[in-house]
Amino acid sequence: MVPAKPSIPLIDAVTSRRSIRGFLPEPVPREILEHVFEIAQQAPSNCNTQPWKAFVASGETKEKLRQKFLERQKDAVPGNPDFSYVSRFEGEYRTRQVECAVALYNEMGIARDDKAGRLRAVRRNFELFDAPHIVFLGMDRQFGSTIALDVGIYAQTLMLTMQAFGISSCAMGSMRAYPDLVREAFELDDQTGILLGISFGYEDPEVDANRTRTTRELMENTVTFRE
Repeated sequence: MVPAKPSIPLIDAVTSRRSIRGFLPEPVPREILEHVFEIAQQAPSNCNTQPWKAFVASGETKEKLRQKFLERQKDAVPGNPDFSYVSRFEGEYRTRQVECAVALYNEMGIARDDKAGRLRAVRRNFELFDAPHIVFLGMDRQFGSTIALDVGIYAQTLMLTMQAFGISSCAMGSMRAYPDLVREAFELDDQTGILLGISFGYEDPEVDANRTRTTRELMENTVTFRE
């Protein structure tokens, strides 16, 4: 039996989805969670290899991970991600990154020279934005960027499915920092690498950060048509 139906159609899910940085404590019912992840499993992948691994933490497991993340962040423990990634953007990419940060910090009331406020904003990541759930997405560490694309497609499929069911989310690159904590929590071997985490649940409309809105580049500036 299907436990629930999507509350909005696909196109509305695409256009309304945004990163939510403040959640209500109410958990998503397990039957709805399972249905959402069943739908996301239909994501395409190279030769149908379906290389993604999803690890969902809720309740006590989530809270223990949250505390361990916060301890490492407080102690300034250097991250040790499983996969290399670009840590600095240049040119137009840097411009968009800065515009996003400005929009977020303005809503949070954090001035450019407010170092303490910026540190609090970073810490919110490791607090998981108070979400009742987080899913860590990973893949076998033998794979490289080509297969990571498949995991990215899965992540987008998952977040859009969540959005269609009225579940908000926030993809978090910061959750790649301490993959050993994730492997410990889920009793994984070292061959499983963690790419990112996605906090999710029901949006708290009272959180200032959730008023943040970002823009998108004009389609003609990113898409080329030739006949």
